[in-house]
Amino acid sequence: MPYIKVQTNQKVEKEKGLLKKLSAEMAEQLGKPESYIMTALEAETRMTFGGSTEKTAFIQVKSIGLKESMTEELSQFLCQFLETELEIEQDRIYIEFADAPGAMWGWDGGTF
Repeated sequence: MPYIKVQTNQKVEKEKGLLKKLSAEMAEQLGKPESYIMTALEAETRMTFGGSTEKTAFIQVKSIGLKESMTEELSQFLCQFLETELEIEQDRIYIEFADAPGAMWGWDGGTF
């Protein structure tokens, strides 16, 4: 049920490796089984941040049961992850967090 989408204006080598690593680490961060984690990457997206086309990223994190108390730690983790993996400075990353009610999240022909 957690969905993590990364958009960046950078070319990403070994996209599948990055997504698999993000999936495993976000499962741990969120305390959810990795079998429910979905990750997506949109690389080489036309983006600016602060009027500049330097390296930047936008991340969306959506999950059932995502609490506001979790977002600061998740932000810290995700910014560090992208800084390490894609060499994007942490102050050039925005993150949107969204909690999803179970009835509004479909899966396997039903909802949670």
